[in-house]
Amino acid sequence: MNRVLDPAVRLYDTLDQRWEGARSRRMTGDVLLVSFFASLVVIELSRQGLLPGVMGARIPTNHFYAIDVAFTLYLVVEVIGLVFGLATSVADALGKQFEIFSLILLRQSFKELVHFSEPIQWDIDPAGLLFGLPDAVLYVVVDAVGALTIFAIISVYYRMQQHRPITDTDAEQARFVAAKKLLSVTLLVILAGLGVITVVDFVIYDHALAFFDTFYTVLIFSDVLIVLISLRYSTTYHVVFRNSGFAAATVMIRLALAGPRIVDAVIGIVAAGFAVGLTAAYNSVAPAVEQSRQRNVARKGLGEESGAPAPPGDMERGPDSGTKEDVVEPDLNEESQTKEANQDPRA
Repeated sequence: MNRVLDPAVRLYDTLDQRWEGARSRRMTGDVLLVSFFASLVVIELSRQGLLPGVMGARIPTNHFYAIDVAFTLYLVVEVIGLVFGLATSVADALGKQFEIFSLILLRQSFKELVHFSEPIQWDIDPAGLLFGLPDAVLYVVVDAVGALTIFAIISVYYRMQQHRPITDTDAEQARFVAAKKLLSVTLLVILAGLGVITVVDFVIYDHALAFFDTFYTVLIFSDVLIVLISLRYSTTYHVVFRNSGFAAATVMIRLALAGPRIVDAVIGIVAAGFAVGLTAAYNSVAPAVEQSRQRNVARKGLGEESGAPAPPGDMERGPDSGTKEDVVEPDLNEESQTKEANQDPRA
């Protein structure tokens, strides 16, 4: 197994160090800035009819599309950070998933701007879904409010985290982390493949793959895989339930991404609330389960010392319970000597 884990750990550590470095952060910021301004320039060229026929027909003429391009690239950056975070903390990785989903909602909110003219103008639409608001306006508001709500819930979720090791020894913990690093490297390969497919489909077929929807589907399988891997090191109920609950939260995020507008934000909020409730329950159950485990270990230890299992009541019996060891037997020799000393010598 080490032949597989050791190279994966070294590769992960190298990539993670470079990704988290200051130079990488500056390069990421530069790429986002260049992509945003380049998109504005290309859109303006298309708007003026200065692009070749095929390219001009496929490039939009609304400048708000440049915001979508920059936001999409930023979300890709966040997804890469999520993959690296899986190896450090499964709970924090779930929080990262909600962060990305809230940013997806904000991205959807910005995408609605392409339905407006430049400069933005709108009016009451009698056929609107709510209060005569045009659909685009309603979607902007709902997505933005949904993103804000999830943002607030995430802050509560992070404050509630109480990271506890699920392994008994440092060696087991190292192997568990190594397995998660192997999973992270595998997800990076899958992520790169999805990126290539998305670009090729857009360039050749003018139809891009639903990148984030597909990746969240992959995350469902990775979360289940983490549950199965964790069973090698801990089969306690509360750990299995928590990790399985994390997978269920990812499923809800995936359903939200596939759901209709407005409903997607509601499902995302419910999923975030579920994660908070799961964390609260885990924080309450975990100490009680640990105390129960320690009591069972103590009972087994007493049974081994006496050569037989300890009676059920012995652990609960107090010092005044009247056991055989508490009864003081009288000293018969001392009593006999006392009687002889008290006899009358003239008898």
